[in-house]
Amino acid sequence: MSSLQQTTALLEQSLRTRRDLLGAAPTGVTRESLDRLKKTPPPQKSEISNLKSEISRTAQLAALREAVSTCRKCPHLADFRTQTVFGTGNPNADLMFVGEAPGADEDKRGEPFVGPAGELLTKIIVAMGLKREDVYIANVLKCRPDMPKGSTGNRPPAPQEMENCLPYLREQIAIVQPHILVALGKVAMAGLTGAEESMSAMRGRWFEFAGIPLLPTYHPSYLLRNGTNAEKRKVWEDMMLVMEKLGLPISAKQRGYFQEK
Repeated sequence: MSSLQQTTALLEQSLRTRRDLLGAAPTGVTRESLDRLKKTPPPQKSEISNLKSEISRTAQLAALREAVSTCRKCPHLADFRTQTVFGTGNPNADLMFVGEAPGADEDKRGEPFVGPAGELLTKIIVAMGLKREDVYIANVLKCRPDMPKGSTGNRPPAPQEMENCLPYLREQIAIVQPHILVALGKVAMAGLTGAEESMSAMRGRWFEFAGIPLLPTYHPSYLLRNGTNAEKRKVWEDMMLVMEKLGLPISAKQRGYFQEK
């Protein structure tokens, strides 16, 4: 048996065990997904360059994404959404950003953080010396919160909606196994930890989620509304804390971003 076949067999056994122990709802693993896994043709030798963990994580995320796509735990959200918004990025990412819920742009594209706030988040990631493809991005809620007919904008998710959806996020985090989590905004922090403090009181402090260091910071949309250098500097100081913990180099130029002259 080849190493790839061994990996596939181990993955199939692992997924079946998790499903038998926890059921399809918490794990997001369906029997159909497992059957397709068995039927997937192996890649050519030239394509077998990924680590076993990457193959495993990619397959597990795909199975979970499929389960999320048909979720109706919140019927009003399922009826309102265009599609679910699962997550995107590197399945082996050291850094994972967590937002609160998809907005209208994300609902249309099926990808988190693709509107103006997403563009700003991408700029922040690049300023850290990374690319968007290097990190993993997800939301507490996988559906856009419903809005009254004829209204525009977005609303924050309700506590019960976040509670219903949090098992999916927990599973994403368990699969990706990031070294650092960043909660973007007070709502995301509340969804992850139940914390009720203001973001001004929480940012700059390390917390923990499932044994993983967690740093809260302002949501990019906050900076779009309050884009002073002083507020940008606060977020950037938080990102430098993340960079230091990840062992990323910080240049003198980076240390000076958004400082008053």
